[in-house]
Amino acid sequence: VQLVESGGGLVQPGGSLRLSCAASGFTFSAYGMSWYRQAPGKEREWVATITRPDGNIIYADSVKGRFTISRDNAKNTLYLQLNSLKPEDTAVYYCSAGFTWGQGTQVTVSS
Repeated sequence: VQLVESGGGLVQPGGSLRLSCAASGFTFSAYGMSWYRQAPGKEREWVATITRPDGNIIYADSVKGRFTISRDNAKNTLYLQLNSLKPEDTAVYYCSAGFTWGQGTQVTVSS
């Protein structure tokens, strides 16, 4: 069972990034998937979830309207599109299947 995040990096305020989370070792399509983030010195914070089986999507208020969670079950991959990024979005971003976590990918928003 493995989740591997990628796509992080350094971006200027107002910029965009697309994070990916490649899943393996379990039936990806059967599980709700979530993104979390952890900023330096802060607790891990929930960002967004795409549920199963109904595919409902929910977002934290802090990212609503700027971030978009999606999944491609054929590719066993979860995505998070980050738009209109702010310095306060700087964090390590993690994907989760509820029973397992990825190692995280760093997003830094700075001019």
